[in-house]
Amino acid sequence: MRYFVIFLFALTLAGCGSFEDPTKDWTAERFYQEAKQRLDDGGYEDAIKTFEKLQGRFPYGRYAEQAQLEVAYAYYKWDEPALSLAACDRFIRQYPTHPNVDYAYYLKGIVNFHGKRGFINWLIGIDDDLHDRDIKASRESYDTFKELAQRFPRSIYAEDARARADYLVTVQARYEISVARYYFNRGAYVAAVNRTKYLLENYPRTPAVEDALGLQAMSYKKMGLEKLSDDTLRVLTRNFPQSRYLQEVKQL
Repeated sequence: MRYFVIFLFALTLAGCGSFEDPTKDWTAERFYQEAKQRLDDGGYEDAIKTFEKLQGRFPYGRYAEQAQLEVAYAYYKWDEPALSLAACDRFIRQYPTHPNVDYAYYLKGIVNFHGKRGFINWLIGIDDDLHDRDIKASRESYDTFKELAQRFPRSIYAEDARARADYLVTVQARYEISVARYYFNRGAYVAAVNRTKYLLENYPRTPAVEDALGLQAMSYKKMGLEKLSDDTLRVLTRNFPQSRYLQEVKQL
């Protein structure tokens, strides 16, 4: 009986060995086409596996290079931003002069722009656990779009990158105002002033400047620093003569 079991086990192993990889004769082009079709159909996990098999089987050449970009996009669509960003960075590092490297920058910016956790969250509301990490994705997205526009001014993605970068500057300034107001409402006036100073120094051409000056004047007033409050009010009056903060400071 023991020999019979061994015999059956040997047959099983032989049978397993008889299975052939259906992709063993595929060319790099065939791998790419199959993976791209799965990607277009929304089968992101299967597409990633096929692209990675292509890269393992044919590590060099245009299909392998393009596969890296496709993998980055597939991870983005599959809601895996960290893996998408890693793929983008890897492509930029390995192929800095590739004709499509501008797309890697653009995709990297887009991933952070639509990140799960980032600057969009504060639009919903500011909670008691407010940290700089809430705006980190916005800043990284801005830096990437800015670099893309500067390095590849003729790229088909440059115009959109510039528009998104301009928008992100405004968003970051509004974020700083939200943080300053958060501190002001909780009586942390020094922190509120520091935040408004940061905004005025780094985002001087955004609409949030009016709010920064107003909150700064109010914070100084709350701290009993009348001269600093009056000086800030003069700047506010000169630049925003109709500002609502002019009355709010007086009412404190």
